[in-house]
Amino acid sequence: MKRDIRDRYENRARIMKSLGHPTRLFIVDELSRGKRCVHELTGMVGADTSTVSKHLSILKESGIVDYEKRGTQMHYYLAAPCVLGFFSCLESMVHANVRRQMSCLQDAECGFSPEGGDHG
Repeated sequence: MKRDIRDRYENRARIMKSLGHPTRLFIVDELSRGKRCVHELTGMVGADTSTVSKHLSILKESGIVDYEKRGTQMHYYLAAPCVLGFFSCLESMVHANVRRQMSCLQDAECGFSPEGGDHG
């Protein structure tokens, strides 16, 4: 793979990795509703300030969030609202997976039967 292509995929992977934690997904979702200070997010997440700050730092490094300083507080906001389209895609995938699993549970072609026997 050429270096420029590898770099492009590494950059994508870094952004994807920054979204790879439930708390960070929650933070992004909350910031889609408006600006929040660390204190507000700490209460919502139920974690200490240093943990929430670390999550915000990871999201900021990847360009997903940014902040503006107001007095002594940092107010974070969603800097890349396009990520919400990705969230929508993820939700569609989750629903499709649940439907497939439910269908599979009702269908003997999945390799098992409700009686516990294997059709394999």
